[in-house]
Amino acid sequence: MNNKKIMNLVQGALIAAGYAAATYASAVMGIAYGQIQFRFSEALTVLSVFTPAAIPGLTIGCILGNLSSPFGMWDIVFGSLATLLAAVSARALRKITVKGLPILSIIMPVIFNALIVGAEITLLMPSGEASIGAFAVAALEVGAGELAACLAGGIPVFYAIRKTKIFK
Repeated sequence: MNNKKIMNLVQGALIAAGYAAATYASAVMGIAYGQIQFRFSEALTVLSVFTPAAIPGLTIGCILGNLSSPFGMWDIVFGSLATLLAAVSARALRKITVKGLPILSIIMPVIFNALIVGAEITLLMPSGEASIGAFAVAALEVGAGELAACLAGGIPVFYAIRKTKIFK
């Protein structure tokens, strides 16, 4: 195994561990799961701009973080799918910037989580009253928390990583 492969493996593992740990920190505070959520780990989704190792790292970290989700296997599968799609899209859009900030990459987790996790929450509602209105509310609530985490956490992470150039 060459040094580049080892470095990618290590980066992915560290990102997975960091994402899972930050998700559990949010869970301890009661803000990691449900319609209104603010996962500290979502600030790390910007890492896919810097390294392709972030794609499996974020996905595996999300799987691990969702092991304690009250939505069980549904969240492990669909929440992690949202993270995977967001990471792949963010990586693909990384060169589209506004004043040096890859804003589309930062927004991808918001879009995918709002749609996929919003649908998941709507379909798993205890009342069984899934509707377009319920989905819209769930998607907006999930999206708002995701947007706050990605902007408040992701932008500072982006500038800190860019300045240190640790992924170069």
